[in-house]
Amino acid sequence: GPTEGLGKIIQRFPQKDWEDTPFPQGIELFCQPGGWQLSKERKQPTFFVVVLTDIDSERHYCSCLTFYEAEINLQVRGEVEVGHEEEFLHRKGEEESGLIPPAEVFAPKSLVLVSRLDYPEIFRACLGLIYTVYVDSLNVSLETLIANLCSCLVPASGGSQ
Repeated sequence: GPTEGLGKIIQRFPQKDWEDTPFPQGIELFCQPGGWQLSKERKQPTFFVVVLTDIDSERHYCSCLTFYEAEINLQVRGEVEVGHEEEFLHRKGEEESGLIPPAEVFAPKSLVLVSRLDYPEIFRACLGLIYTVYVDSLNVSLETLIANLCSCLVPASGGSQ
């Protein structure tokens, strides 16, 4: 329907704020400028950058990669609407046989990288790497991958490579 949901932070790295870099409060509001809405079809991933300014006039560049994931937990189990008994029994038979019914709803999920540096193309590549590891269920922990990305040295702008 036309109703909107609210975003929530599922996981963050680091889990606690760094002393000199607090986590931007309300960042989930900026991840979906059009609102958190379910879709009947899987949409292509999108990338954009939002610049947030804190109380000390410090800029925080929030690179955001949004993709749509099949949401199968939204279906109500055990309740059958009148006239849908046959469809429910067919699906119940699929579940018992081990077959997973195709998703009917897709939910947006966003990966966000927050930095004081303005390197949108580098951050897009980093988020693309994290997305690939996540979607393809590769045998790499996200914690290790993100720790490796955070330990990379970025050359000063205009300096030697």
